[in-house]
Amino acid sequence: MTGRRRTRSTFLPGLLTRRSRGAALCAGTALACVSLLAGCGVVPGTTGGAGDDGTITVMTWAPQDTKATNKPGMPAFARAYARWINAEGGINGRKLNVLTCNDHNDSVAAAKCARRAVKENVVAVVGSYSQYADSFFPSLEGAGIPYIGGYGITNAEFTSPLSYPVNGGQPALLAGLGSALADCGPVALIRPDTIAGDQLPPLLDSGLKAGGHRASTDQRAAEDATAYDGQADRALRTTAAGAADDGCVVPALGDRNGTFMDSFRRAREDYPEVRTATVLGSVDQTVIDATGGASGPYEGSYITGWYPVAGDPRWDGMKRVIREEAFGDNRIDPADAGVQTTWIAYTVFRQIVEALGDGEVSADTVAEALDDGLEIETGGLTPTLRWRFQAKLAGVGFPRLVNADVTLQVVRDGRLVAARKGFLDTTRTLENADVNY
Repeated sequence: MTGRRRTRSTFLPGLLTRRSRGAALCAGTALACVSLLAGCGVVPGTTGGAGDDGTITVMTWAPQDTKATNKPGMPAFARAYARWINAEGGINGRKLNVLTCNDHNDSVAAAKCARRAVKENVVAVVGSYSQYADSFFPSLEGAGIPYIGGYGITNAEFTSPLSYPVNGGQPALLAGLGSALADCGPVALIRPDTIAGDQLPPLLDSGLKAGGHRASTDQRAAEDATAYDGQADRALRTTAAGAADDGCVVPALGDRNGTFMDSFRRAREDYPEVRTATVLGSVDQTVIDATGGASGPYEGSYITGWYPVAGDPRWDGMKRVIREEAFGDNRIDPADAGVQTTWIAYTVFRQIVEALGDGEVSADTVAEALDDGLEIETGGLTPTLRWRFQAKLAGVGFPRLVNADVTLQVVRDGRLVAARKGFLDTTRTLENADVNY
């Protein structure tokens, strides 16, 4: 679905005051009366915040069953996590109740999910994906509900005082990828013609510029197209035209990357050799396998991700949860960046609740613990996380971006493997990005 250009709202820390929970709930309830709750699910248990029985209620949302982006593994894993943690005795003896909601990759549905979160008195929205931050953040901010571990697909996730991202989102991925492609010839970026897609070119170009490369060619494409023959042909004409070095084609179309690559594979036979590169979330091992493995179009491609490769032992805890509580659920892929982000987000939430001890667990106390500088360890999957509004990247419009690390991966013999050890910190690259929001 293509997006209309809108004026993006901006939330300044000095203008957002935490309102009383009672007033916010009254407003949220009034709004929720007109919402449709179809598509939302719940792990059985008492709803509400940390109620009299000690139950803690959170929500996870993501798009499912759409013609464009789908992330069913995120809410499915959240429910599996709740079953697992409750079987382990809960968090500090408190039962975890996970509500889920389908945002349908639609602004109206995203707003309904947020209003339901307010109505149900959740203490946080954890490990979620939505492109429609302008639709869901107003309800969360009005009720003081923290948004922990969003996917990083929108600018608002790095500006809202109630957002606590665990990765660097698209900004870090694209800046890191641009740095890796500095030795390419011409670079073409194929990205969605949406508001979120508008943010991508300057981020990729920041990495290219850091490596002394000129800006990429920006190609918009419909997010839900069934073929991309025209875009593939144009990308090849742009990148294969008489350059000394092989050009690079960078599709960043999310779930539609595979559709683009089908068109690209047919068109490339008529052109000189070019390289491909993309970001994790648009491509994972299952996509590489489905497109031919070592003989497919991704062989040799650079791919940037937020975390270590799926085979790294640091993911053993997440895999244990899947094995014990979701074995056979094909929606949950341990190599999927959405599932991985949800695991890290719940790891963060667990440490917050543990830090609160026997005290009250509410939206206010969760946000206050984070705002007071609580440091979170994720077992080496990210650097130590600590959110302060005036972070290093506040000057370029990302005051909540506290983890700018990415990993550089490459498709070698049909397998996605680490291209270099450790993480690449994109902070300095992003500091010099020409970003205007």
